[in-house]
Amino acid sequence: MEILGGPYFGVAGAGESHGPAVTTIVFGCPAGLMIRRDQVQAFLDRRRPGGNKYGTPRNEKDKVVFLSGLYQTDHEALLGDATRGESKITVEVEGASFESQGYEAGYTTGEPIAAMVLSTSKKSGDYTQFIGPKGQVRPGHTDLVKYHKSRGFVDVRGGGRSSYRVTISDVVGGSIARMFLQQTFGTVLLSSIDQVGPLRANVSLADRCQALLAQQDSVTIDADTIAAMQRDIDAAVIPSIDSGFASEAAELIKETRKSGDSLGAGVEVVALNVPPLLGDPLYQSLKVRIMGALGGLNAVQSCEVGAGAAVIERVGSENNDPIRSGGYVSNTHGGLIGGMTTGMPLVFRVGFKPTSTINKPQQSVTKDLSEIDFQLEKGRHDPCVGVRAGVTLESRIAIELMNAALSQKAQSVGEGLPRLFR
Repeated sequence: MEILGGPYFGVAGAGESHGPAVTTIVFGCPAGLMIRRDQVQAFLDRRRPGGNKYGTPRNEKDKVVFLSGLYQTDHEALLGDATRGESKITVEVEGASFESQGYEAGYTTGEPIAAMVLSTSKKSGDYTQFIGPKGQVRPGHTDLVKYHKSRGFVDVRGGGRSSYRVTISDVVGGSIARMFLQQTFGTVLLSSIDQVGPLRANVSLADRCQALLAQQDSVTIDADTIAAMQRDIDAAVIPSIDSGFASEAAELIKETRKSGDSLGAGVEVVALNVPPLLGDPLYQSLKVRIMGALGGLNAVQSCEVGAGAAVIERVGSENNDPIRSGGYVSNTHGGLIGGMTTGMPLVFRVGFKPTSTINKPQQSVTKDLSEIDFQLEKGRHDPCVGVRAGVTLESRIAIELMNAALSQKAQSVGEGLPRLFR
């Protein structure tokens, strides 16, 4: 069983790239959190294919529908305006048509939250060259291992369950987690592409945040300042705090796509206003969990926390973060020491490999291991998957942070025991 997060807050997903829909179940969200469908939709719009011209040409609207776990006594607000078609669900089975409505806005009830996103822009015929034991294998993709692991019973369309499309569930669950974290602690997550192929950004998101903290006595960055940084990132042609780098990188992606090849990318992801003392040491440390969640994402090849690999070249007196009564002066540790949060920003940098599916000829095999010269016949693919990856990285961190926050609360069970009657 695959679940993101857990055991207190977890996200489970189902669905394949070219299946009817991607469905999501979110477990463990405390009751009383207001969820608006349009807020979740805003995060899904950042992830969706077709949302950026430097990503895949597949264009999915990815409209989310909530099916359970939300309620409010104002049923018109709960269900939305039917005349505008908000969350309207229509299904035809055996010639009969059935209609219902999903939820537009409601408070979490504490029960599992179910959501669905239909897949409507599919070209399944593009994948016939991968069918069966004579089906061809894309170098770098999961075609070979998934075929043999499933004993041949694998959905090859669009990569099936190995497609980046399945991260819809990450974003749905992560959106709920980040709403909880922001309302409870003021925690906000940002991400920025800082490398595409050999091109590197001159401006770092982590450095920008550290400079802001250095100008004040608090480890908290106000909401307006965070919103301004997000606007700067969104204004770039690809999501980056360095607009000049973004323009150069976009041109490189464009030229690489034309040549039939793909590019890797580096993405910074930062969580601001994180409460201290979340997480546990050793086997369930928050560092283990977050690095595992980020490193396990499709196409990720590396994951660093704080200063990352740069610490190898330092001596301890350079690397240790000075501490004063108000907190840490610097953030080499990236917000985590001993697997627990320090209150400083969580800082991660994730490296994505070049997209495996490309148009250049390559040496490969068929599923029965006959050697071939592989040439992709059809398909629509991201030339650089990092362009759409930031919101998914943010979501995975949010899920782990929320789980850690609820775990911390569970360890304080003796404080303020619940009562029903006087």
